[in-house]
Amino acid sequence: MGLIGLIISWIIIGAIIGLLARAIMPGKQAMGLGMSIVLGVVGAIVGGFIGALLGGDGVSGIMNNPWSLGTILLGIVGAIIVMAIYGFATKGRA
Repeated sequence: MGLIGLIISWIIIGAIIGLLARAIMPGKQAMGLGMSIVLGVVGAIVGGFIGALLGGDGVSGIMNNPWSLGTILLGIVGAIIVMAIYGFATKGRA
């Protein structure tokens, strides 16, 4: 997969992970689709680090195969963590 294909895959997978994480998280999240995508991509990277701590391939596994079920599940866990931190950081705003 080329660089353009990888970037497009990350945007799509970030949207999927971000929307799934928002659906799983309790309460109302005050963020748009763009922020959900960004936090989904960041969450996938955080999930990769969590996977590496548990003995998996880590971030390199996410880069090589972003469409695997394990990548998506770890990405959702990472995105929930990132969204919770984002929620606490922006709680007093708006």
